[in-house]
Amino acid sequence: MKKIFKHKIIIILALILIFAFTGCNSEGKNEVVNNSKISSSEFLLDTHVNITLYGTEDESIFKKIFEEIERLENILSVHIEGSDLDLLKDNAGIKPVKVNEDTIKIIEKSIEYSKLTDGLFDITAGPLIKLWGIGTESAKIPTEDEINEAVNLINYKKIQIDKNNSTVFLEDKGMIADLGAIAKGYIADKVEEKLYELGVESAIINLGGNVQLIGAKPDGSLFRIGIQDPDESRGGNIGIYTGRDVTIVSSGDYERFFIEDGVRYHHILNPETGYPAREGIISSTVISNNSSYADALSTSFYILGIEKSFEIAKSMEDINIVLVTEDNKAYVSKELKDRIRLTTEELEVIYR
Repeated sequence: MKKIFKHKIIIILALILIFAFTGCNSEGKNEVVNNSKISSSEFLLDTHVNITLYGTEDESIFKKIFEEIERLENILSVHIEGSDLDLLKDNAGIKPVKVNEDTIKIIEKSIEYSKLTDGLFDITAGPLIKLWGIGTESAKIPTEDEINEAVNLINYKKIQIDKNNSTVFLEDKGMIADLGAIAKGYIADKVEEKLYELGVESAIINLGGNVQLIGAKPDGSLFRIGIQDPDESRGGNIGIYTGRDVTIVSSGDYERFFIEDGVRYHHILNPETGYPAREGIISSTVISNNSSYADALSTSFYILGIEKSFEIAKSMEDINIVLVTEDNKAYVSKELKDRIRLTTEELEVIYR
């Protein structure tokens, strides 16, 4: 059974480890704060998932966290036989499907983001994603008729949720709900909840590039992470973000793509046109305290373009963005001016 979730840009962790911090307590004695860390990785969500815990040596926590991630993947991946999303696909246009509470919650969030973006974020884009097959061995340029047929099946308004009976129904036969553009964000939020339940207050969750920072380091120092440069010819980072209690998610046109006749076809598809988005953006990064928002909006902003993206970001609480364009400009929320240190001189930085 193939497990595939949408990849986001790999955000390279640039972590500075401080092993001890010495201060004075109220009795005038030296106090040592444990700033050590333990890490563990598993291959889940079709990527390498890494969890780093600070201030604890309890490695049994990892097993509980990875089990939770696997549980959610087995519910939410349309590519896993018998999952809620697989059953929804098989019963589209036929009958409602009884699903897990997490499935209803994430679909409700998805509909909220669809309304916010006027449908440019739409989890029912599954037929279009399957048609192009970008990132798989079956990737191809579809015919115009095939694209029109797939686009006609995309409509988040045709998702029926019955919370009383815990069912979801896709109204039209052939509809496919694909949570690839939000699932990692939702799972990161759930992992954060689980870690707090287990008494962890300082950690980094890295779901293949979806990075969630929990608290700060035990000594109070902030985490530092690097945002990868979307131009593969330059490599490295475009900047370093310093902070705590945030999630950072990026989408880029180089994550998954194929080239035919000199044209790059990437995986971020516009559900209105049926083709890869062409708004001049090559990477879209969202920094927020909510990973579901960050995941969904990083894709949406890539499709929406500069003006509409900043309009939405400014209308929401705690949503800041970095949009890098193909003409070597970086449009950055002005609220990030003291949080991000740009490390490349090749980008013209415009704060908004």
